[in-house]
Amino acid sequence: MDTTSLRLFVLAAEKLNISAAGRALGMAPAVASGKLAKLESTVGAELLHRSTRKVALSLEGAEFLPFAREIIAQEDAAKAALGHGKATVTGRLRFAAPSSFAQIYIAPLLPDFLEHHPGIDLDLRLSDAQFDLIEGSFDLALRNSALADSSLKARKLADDRRILCASPGYLEKHGVPSSPEDLRVHQLIAFRDQTARKLVGPGERTGNFDPKQANCRVTVDDGLSQKIATLAGAGISMNSLWSVHQEISDGSLVQVLPGYEIDNQAALWLVYPSANVLTAKVRVFIDFLVDRIGRSPAWERVGRYA
Repeated sequence: MDTTSLRLFVLAAEKLNISAAGRALGMAPAVASGKLAKLESTVGAELLHRSTRKVALSLEGAEFLPFAREIIAQEDAAKAALGHGKATVTGRLRFAAPSSFAQIYIAPLLPDFLEHHPGIDLDLRLSDAQFDLIEGSFDLALRNSALADSSLKARKLADDRRILCASPGYLEKHGVPSSPEDLRVHQLIAFRDQTARKLVGPGERTGNFDPKQANCRVTVDDGLSQKIATLAGAGISMNSLWSVHQEISDGSLVQVLPGYEIDNQAALWLVYPSANVLTAKVRVFIDFLVDRIGRSPAWERVGRYA
């Protein structure tokens, strides 16, 4: 099967424009149309619906698309292994990440990445809800949890240390907890699916941050909203250090129970389906994020809070 035709099909499916896909590969419109027609004849299915007004991906084309991408990825990986990779990396990269982290740390870096890699287009899905990488046809995702899914491969971006915090106004009104047991009489803010987290203190003293055993008056499903509610004085919440380190530094939030560590194995992982070849576009994006964020995380450079 002609991989040039496969590349043309993938580009046409992404752009929904056969002429534009052909130009990207240095083909005249008539040549591009002829190559696609030959590919459809080879696979025995109409991959793209054409009309005088638009191009649309057919049902068979949607089913064939991930296989075409995989064949291209295999070819690129083989060439790269032999030192024959293209100098310019191209393609559309589908990336899913938690919205709060992406807004603070990834979105500001995008102009620099796009300038260095003009052949790559980014399709971002930003939400604190986790997308299924395989069903969603994502090339890469950022996960801030312990990695347990054996169908995924991963590269660690950074540690994801969590701390308890509250606003000065809340603590002035409700008092400052001195032990984990005190949390039972405080207002907590937590994620809807929050499970109990073990707290380990001096002399191996332990306790729990457990919204189900306390007065949890606010549940959320978005990290930024949780931080805003905490800043406003709605209660005590558990947050990733990357999310609140600036507020801790400027005093708008105060770390609660600073002598206790949250027993947490979570980290920030860049993950991709294990069945996928690590394509050039994914590799350069991973390397970029590790270099710009993970090598010296901003939230760890300020030291530990007390």
